[in-house]
Amino acid sequence: MINADLDQRTEFVASGGGEERSHHAGTPLVGGLIRERRRAMNMTLKELGELANLSVGFLSQVERDQATPSLGALSMISKGLDVEMEFFVSSPAVHRGRTRQGERESFSVDDSSLKYERLGADFAGKALSSFIITVPAGYKSEQVSHEGEEIIYILEGEVVTYVENEKVILGPGDSLHFRSTRTHSWENVKDEVCRILWTGTVPIFRNGASQK
Repeated sequence: MINADLDQRTEFVASGGGEERSHHAGTPLVGGLIRERRRAMNMTLKELGELANLSVGFLSQVERDQATPSLGALSMISKGLDVEMEFFVSSPAVHRGRTRQGERESFSVDDSSLKYERLGADFAGKALSSFIITVPAGYKSEQVSHEGEEIIYILEGEVVTYVENEKVILGPGDSLHFRSTRTHSWENVKDEVCRILWTGTVPIFRNGASQK
C-alpha cells in the first residue's frame, strides 16, 4: 500500500446513534485527493475513466466534490490510480470476523449521507467484502461495471436496481445476485431510508490482509 500523504486521507469517527465524519480544517475531501493523485501521475480524466470504467463527466463531478462515489466506484478509481482505497478513506476494521448489532461503527465518503457498516474481516486471501448500507431517500448511484459478483439483500425500505437494461424493484426480504461485469446501478426512489446488506468480490479495503 502506498503510504505517501497519509495525513491527507479522509478520516471518520463514530458517535453513538448518528455517525458523522470528522473533517479536519485544511484536509482535502476525497475529490481533491483523487485530483492530486491523478495529476501527479500525469493522467487525464479520460485516461482515468478508461481505467476505472467510469464516465469523464462523473469523475469530473467527483473531483470537484459535486458527486460522491460509492465504495465500488472508489475501488475502481483507486485501482486506476494504483493505490489502495485506504489512501482516500479509512474504515473501521473487523479483525476477528465477528460484529454485533448496535456496536458496529459506521463511516461515509466525504460528507455523504450514504452510511456504511463494515462486516467483512481482514485476513490473508479473503475474497469477499460485505457492508450494511444505509441509503437516504432520493439517492442514486453511478453506473459501474467491474470484475466479480455481488449480492444485495434488502433489510428495510425499497431500492430500484438496474442491471444493464433490466429494472428490478426490491423490497424487504428480496435479494439480487449478479455478475459485476454487467453495467449496474441502484437508487432509492422512496421518501424513506433504505438499508441494504451488500456482499461482493470487489477488492474493497484490504488493509493488513497480507500480514495476517
